[in-house]
Amino acid sequence: MIDFNKMEGLVPAIIQDEQTNKVLMLGFMNEAAYQKTVEIGKVTFFSRTKNRLWTKGEESGNFLLVKNIAVDCDNDTLLIKVNPVGPVCHTGADTCFEEINENPIQFLAYLQDFITRRHQEMPEGSYTTSLFKKGVNRMAQKVGEEAVETVIEATNGTDEGFLYEASDLIYHLIVLLTSKGHRIEDLAMELKKRHKE
Repeated sequence: MIDFNKMEGLVPAIIQDEQTNKVLMLGFMNEAAYQKTVEIGKVTFFSRTKNRLWTKGEESGNFLLVKNIAVDCDNDTLLIKVNPVGPVCHTGADTCFEEINENPIQFLAYLQDFITRRHQEMPEGSYTTSLFKKGVNRMAQKVGEEAVETVIEATNGTDEGFLYEASDLIYHLIVLLTSKGHRIEDLAMELKKRHKE
């Protein structure tokens, strides 16, 4: 249960991009703002300057679409993961904070989540869905094919071709992992167990 009493009815809400994990902004919510956020699926703050509820993007259209809400261990701070629609900051920037170089490796977790959703929902017309429908043998075969193409590009191709085929290999490997009930993070944990300084 969120403790709205510690700061005179308000709790800080840290807004984070679900895809990149970039911290986008900080706002405050009272209980009514929190309830409205949950109800409409768009981040709504209590504006201390306007003294009212304020849905981010209500004027600009740059909404923050809620994907997940977590409460900290003291029940007095929120971490809200979102898909931003347009720039977040009033300056036109993606974040209200000074840019920090983000780590592109984080996209793999986003891609894993995307492929997991495809596996759960199986939307028609999706290439990923078609792979799941063909079964584990075909998925494993695709990983093998992409591995061979990666090797060919590494030994006789271009850097651009090598990166392209290696990306195909990783994508198809994540699909195969998902079909077997695993995630790319499971590989990271296995590698971490093996790693010695």
